[in-house]
Amino acid sequence: MVDKDNYLSSMQRSVIKDIEIKALLKQALTDHIHDRTLFMKGIDVSYYYEGYSEFKTEEL
Repeated sequence: MVDKDNYLSSMQRSVIKDIEIKALLKQALTDHIHDRTLFMKGIDVSYYYEGYSEFKTEEL
């Protein structure tokens, strides 16, 4: 998982230099692309990054 603050900071700086964001995301990559639980967790995290945390996919 990528820390929200680190992600947002590196996204802001990626316009000038993208090495930091690439390194940050590379460490979060996985080979488990068919794992439904991991996929749904990714959706939850993306909503959390956007400021939405009222619901989680496992509760729907």
